[in-house]
Amino acid sequence: MVVLNKIYTKTGDDGTTALGSGERRLKSDLRIEAYGTVDETNSVVGLIRLHTGQADPDVDQVLGRIQNDLFDLGADLATPETDEDLGYEPLRITDAQVTAIEQAIDVLNAELKPLRSFVLPGGSPAAAHLHLARTVSRRAERLMVELAAREKINPAAVRYMNRLSDYFFVASRYLNDKGEQDVLWVPGKNR
Repeated sequence: MVVLNKIYTKTGDDGTTALGSGERRLKSDLRIEAYGTVDETNSVVGLIRLHTGQADPDVDQVLGRIQNDLFDLGADLATPETDEDLGYEPLRITDAQVTAIEQAIDVLNAELKPLRSFVLPGGSPAAAHLHLARTVSRRAERLMVELAAREKINPAAVRYMNRLSDYFFVASRYLNDKGEQDVLWVPGKNR
């Protein structure tokens, strides 16, 4: 249970922050950078939801689930995997959460025509914000992959981020009038 009575604690004034294990690390640490970028992704999803609530309640519901999952993912990354007894069961992303994203992709993608070109970010406001979420989530994924090369992390967490960026791409096309408003890349158009 999280209890936040006082927002500033001054414990981070030395440039460190506490992990779920109690260990303190520099705020510039790769693990902190990874879960900070997951948090940034979540903030972009909040912006997207300003456009999806009435436009498409089903997509908005999935985005709400994703926001909660992203907090789970942040908690997962904030608690390094260890053989040490932490006194509690750390929250970890599960394969079921990965499967739920895959199913959400399949539902939207079933209504889209195949692409014949790459898509430029744009179209509707929701689609443009989904492309921003896609790029931020890809950055989070790259940081997580780099972290996994140095420290043990939950492999389902990396799979989740990989699927999530795919969801954002497919949802952007879906909310662009099922691809009709997609802005397509024209190679060499301005030569």
